[in-house]
Amino acid sequence: MGLPGTKGPVVLIVEDEFLLRMNARDLIQAAGFNVVEAANADEAIEILESRRDITVVFTDIQMPGSMDGLKLAQAIRGRWPPIKIIATSGHVSVTQEDLPEGGRFLPKPYSPVEIISMLRELTGP
Repeated sequence: MGLPGTKGPVVLIVEDEFLLRMNARDLIQAAGFNVVEAANADEAIEILESRRDITVVFTDIQMPGSMDGLKLAQAIRGRWPPIKIIATSGHVSVTQEDLPEGGRFLPKPYSPVEIISMLRELTGP
């Protein structure tokens, strides 16, 4: 979950591959963000329903469960419009039309500079 006592924006990472999720968590926390983790879209929805402090959802596109990352992005836009969305995949090519308005796509493998830069851009100064 988020780090107690830190005041940076909260990023929900949705990634079914544990090592990729752990790597993203460590990278994003080191940049000053708070991180919450979910292994799939169903867990992400549960977290979003119970927390009001999520600023950005960083989601993999291909994952098991009731919906993939693109369907999760659409659900978030419909229920929690202020939340920013970054979708990532190493297998799926995504166009801007595939994402909800304001959503971003970051192809895997992404560099630490790319993800942190995008998160900072979406969360402001």
